[in-house]
Amino acid sequence: MNALALGGAVVLMLCWPESAFAHEECKAPGCAASEAYHGMPEIATIGARTGKYMDIPESSKGPAIDPAKGYRIQELGRGLYMVTENVYQAMFMVHDKGVVLADVPPPLAAYIPKAIREVTGKPVTHIIYSHAHADHIGAAGDLLATLPKKPVIIAHEETRAILARAADPRRPLPGVTFRDKYTLKVGGQRLELSYHGNGHEPGNIFIRAPEQRTLMVVDVIFPGWMPWRRLALAQDIPGYFAQVEKIKSMDFDWLVSGHVARAGTKADVVAQHEFLQDLKAAAGKALQTTALGEGMDGRDKSNPWAVFDNYIDRVAAQCVNTLTPKWASRLAAFDVYIWDQCFTMEQSLRLD
Repeated sequence: MNALALGGAVVLMLCWPESAFAHEECKAPGCAASEAYHGMPEIATIGARTGKYMDIPESSKGPAIDPAKGYRIQELGRGLYMVTENVYQAMFMVHDKGVVLADVPPPLAAYIPKAIREVTGKPVTHIIYSHAHADHIGAAGDLLATLPKKPVIIAHEETRAILARAADPRRPLPGVTFRDKYTLKVGGQRLELSYHGNGHEPGNIFIRAPEQRTLMVVDVIFPGWMPWRRLALAQDIPGYFAQVEKIKSMDFDWLVSGHVARAGTKADVVAQHEFLQDLKAAAGKALQTTALGEGMDGRDKSNPWAVFDNYIDRVAAQCVNTLTPKWASRLAAFDVYIWDQCFTMEQSLRLD
């Protein structure tokens, strides 16, 4: 519903989609044009309803979840485990005196204690926050309320600052923070924590288990999948690209990424790196080869916002068309977020 102010009066106009009343065309200013942009991709744009999304490639799927349990655990090495319901992931390490838990996502809140009890009866002694986002640590407060002895919470100093501002009881403040690196040695086990700048949000850390050849980095790599919208809501796009490069350069066998149906491998990192390079090239070429104002109603060319909206739409459309043949069948949910990624990339190339 559009509210148009005309001569001091507000006129409400309903702009129905073409499928609703094929014989009527909305001619009010602000309605969709009767003809789409030339060369418009078949993949539905942001805000348009998708009839049937693309199927998930078999290579992107993880092991099935037992419906009676609702979760699964995967052993990654000596005393190191991933727990997931095939959407969110957490990691825990068993040591001589207890358990170190990395992240407490609310969707896993009921499963994490059960998963730990499958492996050991030892208590949780430490909790590591990968970063401050509530969807990854928002069940920490509830977990602490069930423990007889409060564990040590470890996080980056930026994460602590974000949480202090949030004042969210679901995400208790960490008692131990660090700036660049922190090594946790406990009960015969070792975890190396490091900070590599703002790729996803300030404070997002790398958690490495060197003996188990496992790396945990959350909301950066999505094994077998298109990254979440807007490159996983990365606050710093060049920083995000740099973190993918860093992960690609590291030596590991398993990657716990915080999301999707399976643990990642180095091949998954290489694939996402390749996709990002293709995305950058496609958006860059579209920016260079798309003309301003093409196909616009001449009356709108004095409206700079409209001119750039028209231009950016066509840049994104060219970007989507360029990437679809190679990547639509390789990355799960390509169709869900490819428009988001192209809009994000063109904006970063213009502004960052």
